[in-house]
Amino acid sequence: QVQLVESGGGLVQPGGSLTLSCAASGIAFSSNAMGWYRQAPGNEREMVAGITPGGRTHYVDSVKGRFTISRDNAKKIVYLQMNKLKPEDTAVYICNAPGPYWGQGTQVTVSS
Repeated sequence: QVQLVESGGGLVQPGGSLTLSCAASGIAFSSNAMGWYRQAPGNEREMVAGITPGGRTHYVDSVKGRFTISRDNAKKIVYLQMNKLKPEDTAVYICNAPGPYWGQGTQVTVSS
């Protein structure tokens, strides 16, 4: 049974930082690409960042230079470091693995 469990969301002021974690189980983590998506109310789900098994990364243009995706294959965790957060980053952030499999999401709210 595949499980993806996100954590680390919360309320942060504009310009602040958060680090999200996604703990995976039930998949061959080290051989799978992993991704972070987000969905804001009224918007479609969009891919934010992805990382290949070899560590190559890609990002949606709106977060380039501010967000960093990384992975720890030994712990089976994928991270999303988010810096210089903006109100438009407010969304539910959802972890993804090929299948596709989805986590339950973690809320990120950027507001003063």
